[in-house]
Amino acid sequence: MSTAILTGQPVPGSSIEADLRSLGFDLRTATDAAEAETLLAEVPGDERVALVDARFVGHVHALRLGLTDPRFPLAAIPGAVTAQPAGRQALTRAMARENSAGGGTTLVDSLADRILTALDADGTDVHRPELGSLVAAVPTDPQARNEARQAVTDVDDEAVRLKSAVKSRDGFFTTYCISPYSRYIARWCARRGLTPNQVTTASLLTALIAAGCAATGTRGGFVAAGVLLIASFVLDCTDGQLARYSLQYSTLGAWLDATFDRAKEYAYYAGLALGAARGGDDVWALALGAMVLQTCRHVVDFSFNEANHDATALGEMSLASPTAALSDKLDSVGWTVWVRRMIVLPIGERWAMIAVLTAVTTPRITFYALLIGCAFAAAYTTAGRVLRSLTRKARRTDRAAGALADLADSGPLAQGFAEAFKKAARKLPGFTAPVVALLGGLAVVLTAALTDFGGPWPIVAALVYALTSGLAVARPLKGALDWLVPPFLRAAEYGTVLVLAARSDVNGALPAAFGLVAAVAYHHYDTVYRIRGDAGAPPAWLVRSIGGHEGRTLLVTVLAALLTASQFTVALTALAVALALVVLVESIRFWVAAHQGGAPAVHDEGETA
Repeated sequence: MSTAILTGQPVPGSSIEADLRSLGFDLRTATDAAEAETLLAEVPGDERVALVDARFVGHVHALRLGLTDPRFPLAAIPGAVTAQPAGRQALTRAMARENSAGGGTTLVDSLADRILTALDADGTDVHRPELGSLVAAVPTDPQARNEARQAVTDVDDEAVRLKSAVKSRDGFFTTYCISPYSRYIARWCARRGLTPNQVTTASLLTALIAAGCAATGTRGGFVAAGVLLIASFVLDCTDGQLARYSLQYSTLGAWLDATFDRAKEYAYYAGLALGAARGGDDVWALALGAMVLQTCRHVVDFSFNEANHDATALGEMSLASPTAALSDKLDSVGWTVWVRRMIVLPIGERWAMIAVLTAVTTPRITFYALLIGCAFAAAYTTAGRVLRSLTRKARRTDRAAGALADLADSGPLAQGFAEAFKKAARKLPGFTAPVVALLGGLAVVLTAALTDFGGPWPIVAALVYALTSGLAVARPLKGALDWLVPPFLRAAEYGTVLVLAARSDVNGALPAAFGLVAAVAYHHYDTVYRIRGDAGAPPAWLVRSIGGHEGRTLLVTVLAALLTASQFTVALTALAVALALVVLVESIRFWVAAHQGGAPAVHDEGETA
C-alpha cells in the first residue's frame, strides 16, 4: 500500500491526482504543514508515504522514478519526497523540525522541498534519480506553469522510459542485436502484468529445453538448441529491462536473475556433452573445463571488484595508475570501447558464439572455441587488473579484506593452519598470499595429473595445499594482489576434481565430476551474491559442514586413493548430490526469508565479462 499526501491546492487542469492514482497511491490532502504532519502520522508505518506539492507539473515517469523505486528508503524529485518504512523515522523527524521552526522560514516555497532540505541538513541519504529530459517542477506563477507544461508536451516520456529500460553499458551483441526489440517485449510484459521473476523463469525453462535439444545429438536438435539459446538470452535481457521499465526490483529477483544465468549456461554445457556422447564423441572433459574456466573468470571479476569497492568509493582507483590513464585515453576513441567489450567475451557474445557453433558445427568444436575465447579473455582482463593493482596506490579496507576472506571459502583445516601461522605471517612480504595460494594449487593439481590414479601422492599434495591455503589467509588480505587468492583456490579445487576424474578413465566419472563442481560452484556464486547484497557470507556452519575448499579437495584425493575407479565415480556422484542438497536448501531458505523479511530491494545488472 502507498499513500500520497498532497500539500496545497491543485491548479485547475492539473493531472497530478490522476497521475498519482495511476501509480498506486491513495490520496490525502493537507492545506498546510501542520495538517500534513498529522496525516503523515496517521499513515501505517508499514506503508510507503509521499509528500507531493499539488502544484507539481511534470511527466508521470518522473513521478514513477521519484516515488515508486523500491530500492531506496528515501527518494525525492523537485516537489515530491517519499519514504519507505525504513525511511519513515527520518521523514517524520524532518517534518516535525520544519513545523517547529515555523514553516516558511526559508526561501523554498514547496513543503516537500523544505522537507528535503531538512533531510539533507540531517545528513540523511536521499536518492535523487537522474531525470534527464523528463520534467519535474513546481511552477510559482502562470507563465512558469505554462512553460513547464509545454516542456512536458515536447518530451515523450514513454520513449524516455523505454530507453532507460536498457542498460547504459552493455556488450555489442546485446546493444545492437537484442535490446532494440527486447525493450518492446519488456513493455508488452509490463502491460500484461507479468513480473521480472516470471520472465526470468521463462528464460531458464527455455535454456533447459535448449539443453535437452542439444542432448539429442542430432543436427536438427543442435539447430533447435542454438535458436532456443538465443531466445533464452532475449528473455534474459527482457527480465532486467522489465525491472527497469516498471521499477520492479527485489532481493529475490536479483538472486534469481544471477543464479539462473549460471544454471542456464552450465546446463547447456551438459546438454552439449550428452549430445556429443550420443554421436560417439566424449567431450565431458571439455565441458567441465569450460565450466571451471568460466567460473574462475567470474571469481576474478568478483574478487577484484570487492577488493577495490571501497577504494572506488574514495575516488582512489585511478591514483598513480598508468594503466587506468591508458584505458581512459582509449575510451575517447569510440571504436576501441566496443572492441574491448567484445574481446572479453561477455555473456551476449559468448552465448551467440555458442548458439551459432552448436547449430553449424559439432560440440567438440564449440567447446574448443569457447575454451580458447574464454582463456584469451581471462588472460586479457586479469593482466589488466594485475597492472592496475601494481601501479596504483590505494588503501585496502577491513571490509574488502573480509569479503576476500569470505570468497576464499576456507574450511576448518585451512582456518586451523591460518591461526597457527598468524604471527609468522606478519613478517612475510606483502605478495606472500597469492604466491603461496598459486604454488599450493599447482602442487595438488600437477601431482594428481602426473602420478598414477589411486596413488597416495595426491593426498600428500592436498595436505600441502591445505597448509599453503592456511598461510595465504593467515593475515588480512589487504595486499595489492591479494584479490588473486580466491580465484587461485577455486582453480585448484576444481582442477583437482577434473584431473582425478579424467585420470580414473571410467565412463561416468567426468559427468559425476561435472555435477560435483557445479554444486560447489553454486555455493561460491551464492557467497558472491550475498556479499553483493550486503547480507554477509553464508553461515559458518555451512562452510564447516561442506568442508571448505581444502577439505573437499583432500576428501576427493582420499576417495581416489582408497576406492576403485568405478567406486570413485559413485562416490563423486553421492558427494555431488549431498553438497547440492545442503547448499541449495540453505540458499533458498536464506533468499526467500530475505525477500519476505523486507530486505532492501536490489537489482543485479548482470556480469560484465
